[in-house]
Amino acid sequence: MSPTFEPLPFPPSLEASRFQEFGREVKGIHPRDILTDPESFRKMEDALYRHGILLFRGFTLTPEEQYDIVKAFDTSAEQYGHGNDHEKATKTVLHSYLNTIPRVPQVQVIGHGTVRNHEGLEEVKLKHGHHKTFHRTQIPLEDEEKFGATRFFRWHMDAALYNFDPPKVTALYGIRVPQGPEQVVWYGDGSGDELAVPLGTTAFVSGKTMFDILPDEWKSFAVRARARYAPHPFEWIRNAKAVSTGFGIVSEGLETPFTELSPWEEQKRKTYPFLWKNPVTGNLHFQVHPMTITDIFVDPLPSHITERKGKYPEGGHIADLKEIRAILHEMQRPGIAPNLVYPHPWYVLDLSSVGGNSGGAN
Repeated sequence: MSPTFEPLPFPPSLEASRFQEFGREVKGIHPRDILTDPESFRKMEDALYRHGILLFRGFTLTPEEQYDIVKAFDTSAEQYGHGNDHEKATKTVLHSYLNTIPRVPQVQVIGHGTVRNHEGLEEVKLKHGHHKTFHRTQIPLEDEEKFGATRFFRWHMDAALYNFDPPKVTALYGIRVPQGPEQVVWYGDGSGDELAVPLGTTAFVSGKTMFDILPDEWKSFAVRARARYAPHPFEWIRNAKAVSTGFGIVSEGLETPFTELSPWEEQKRKTYPFLWKNPVTGNLHFQVHPMTITDIFVDPLPSHITERKGKYPEGGHIADLKEIRAILHEMQRPGIAPNLVYPHPWYVLDLSSVGGNSGGAN
């Protein structure tokens, strides 16, 4: 049966006019069947580039099938996005969340609480991140309890940003889903912004929208800019603290010196353009991780442009962390405004396949 693609139901908080092409629920096909039906897979790949998120509901999958579905979009992918050797990751801010399925090391188990006898794991204590362990400031406990107040823990894209390139696709599969009243995300940055979210949500934003809403001078900067990331970037920020929105690091000199990181090689550091061009739609998408960047390289305006105005018209190399973070805050913070965030309401056996169009937060 040929798959069909239906728009996702959005909450009233979302500015739907900016998300008319964002996200689709796939019906009429089991996700594993795209592996053996070339025409259905072609439609699925096209839809993922067009819509950023594809949702399958109510299907049972094995870890092997979950990995095979992701690998179908990038046949060169052989490991989890941060690599399969998690012994090397014990010094990073990610180590407490990495729980590997033994027979399928490309698939991780994430969540909170104790899980027993799951896919070869006899017992594992899952730990979900809480903003009090990572943010510079915290919401008082009484406000959490009285108002259901919470924060976005950490906005991110699923990428190691050292040694490995970002995956084309990530697949999240809901096996057990927390039940309870909604929470309210407090941005805590003086804006007064807040957002009601389902318990246990994964929040998504659109890289396309983040670029589209930029003023022209920042669009010009973005198309000329490249981001360079730290070696072992998540080890580099292990002692640093995040801003209250979960979308950046406070500049107070707490990053680990390069000389104290695990052994690293300069050629394995990653530098990527601020933008990527969608091969199906031709749209430009903003994709920069604001927490782990160390340098911005900006090309000059083309020589035929005689009016040398805007941001860094002659180009340059920006290496001051405070300046870098101020630039990224000005460019990216508007893109996580409450009316531009899709907080996904998880159901048991949801499979969300996410392409490079989107960034997410827990």
